Amino acid sequence: MSMSTENNRKNKPYNESEPALLEEAGLTDDGMDTEENAEASMAWTVEEEQAGERIDKHVTDALANPSISRSQVQEWIRAGLVTVSSEKVKPNAKVAAGDEIVVVFPEPESLEALPENIPLEIVYEDADVIVINKPRGMVVHPAYGHSSGTVVNALLYHCKDLSGINGVMRPGIVHRIDKDTSGLLMAAKNDLAHASLAAQLKEHSVNRRYTALVYGNVPHDRGTIDAPIGRDKYDRKMFAVTEKNSKRSVTHFAVMERFNDYTLVELRLETGRTHQIRVHMKYIGHPLVGDPMYGGRSGRTLGMNGQALHAGELGFVHPRTGERHDFEAPLPADMEHALHMLRNR
Repeated sequence: MSMSTENNRKNKPYNESEPALLEEAGLTDDGMDTEENAEASMAWTVEEEQAGERIDKHVTDALANPSISRSQVQEWIRAGLVTVSSEKVKPNAKVAAGDEIVVVFPEPESLEALPENIPLEIVYEDADVIVINKPRGMVVHPAYGHSSGTVVNALLYHCKDLSGINGVMRPGIVHRIDKDTSGLLMAAKNDLAHASLAAQLKEHSVNRRYTALVYGNVPHDRGTIDAPIGRDKYDRKMFAVTEKNSKRSVTHFAVMERFNDYTLVELRLETGRTHQIRVHMKYIGHPLVGDPMYGGRSGRTLGMNGQALHAGELGFVHPRTGERHDFEAPLPADMEHALHMLRNR
């Protein structure tokens, strides 16, 4: 785990000549959003203090999702969707320290993405691609606990046709951003466009920039956080920097403006892990203002209700024409208000 830094009195953000740094294909701005149950599976290792627990209780506690009951977990165990060290077990089986638990989430048969007349802020649209500016608080696609009111429901009403590569629950969705992250999101209207955009994400050729307001005075003007991210051993809904069952995660940051006890930063992702920006900024002692999971402090004193994180820039090569398209979305009103308060106090 490491963080390399650089001081520059001019506090310049990244320029356009630098390589585009972003997520892996199919992940969100900081990876897949557990608030949307976006992952198809979960895996973890049983700790010493958990040894002897029944597998059904152990899994239910680990998932810590009020919409997933113990009886539901028992059904998954009987169906073979829960394994212990690659073996199927019965619901009353006891776990041992070091056991590898894997849960594969079934896609709810009763859950269907339906068109809904929800207003969208459309930044760009043609026959292949649509780019929207997603508001804070809007979930990207239906999942447990969010069966309606999502971006997908709105897109199905507006576009009628979307690519089917990601299935009936996530039509057109090439990447995701967290529920409480605002900003630019692209969707594919057909499979040709979807394949092209997904390939660009995987090749790291899509340009994306994020702006965040964090707690504290970040001392370095620029830096790179290279620290692996995995499930938090104490709260399975959260993620943390850990060497155990983790993946290499790299975030680059540059200071844009300082306010003594707050800092405005620009971020680019070299990898795309779950909640990566939020986890990494907490790791270096500067959590996002208003972050309900990783912030540790309320951002509502600055008018925020949700993490102060905005996907403000998106650029890609058009899948049909081959032309470069670059888009920008201004900061949302709540972040602008927070900055106004800081600049005028």
